Amino acid sequence: MNSETQRLIQGIMKLIAAQFGPKCEVVLHDWANDYDKTIVAIENGDVTGRKVGGSGSNLGLAVMRGTTDGSNQLNYLTRTTDGKLLRSSTLYLDDENGQKIGALCINYDISDLLTLQNTISGLTLFPVGSPGEPEFHEHFSSDVNELLDFLIDEAMTLVDKSPVDMTKEEKKRIVSFLDTKGALLITKSGPKICQRLGISKFTLYNYLEELRSEGKDAPEQSE
Repeated sequence: MNSETQRLIQGIMKLIAAQFGPKCEVVLHDWANDYDKTIVAIENGDVTGRKVGGSGSNLGLAVMRGTTDGSNQLNYLTRTTDGKLLRSSTLYLDDENGQKIGALCINYDISDLLTLQNTISGLTLFPVGSPGEPEFHEHFSSDVNELLDFLIDEAMTLVDKSPVDMTKEEKKRIVSFLDTKGALLITKSGPKICQRLGISKFTLYNYLEELRSEGKDAPEQSE
């Protein structure tokens, strides 16, 4: 995105953060950058522990990969790795050609509000309970390698075996999952995936080629 657009959005970010206070994180991602440093502006980064120069989340990767259509995701629940419950919204940004170029995200920490709600519930003997909406599995990380580890760990749960006991089809299933989630868009993701699966780079490329021939549009692997 150009500098004028970024300055305008950063002004809006400061407005939102000032209005809702330190529990409200506002983040701007520019996907023209490598995914390990998409964050170009952030307010109240302590909410998720991120800063300028940090990486995007798994949800953004899926949009870049084309697994999801890039529709804005508004008012959903997710959790940080340290257990904070967030109410979040993500606005995906388009260029003049309609291509997704980044995202503006709001993550509001409602953990204290829920504690207060439960306290009031106990005093009034009226059970309020927790929010009924399902949580999104969004992983916030300041390090893209940590994000890649998260995606690989998630993929490995699909096959409850050690890699040495997995069949070729089971390993392909894991590679297909990682591809769908956009993990292969992360620069130099191949070596780590190969190491975790106990396969060679040549084998990984073969799996991707086979998935492509089976009608699963696997992208070129990032180096």
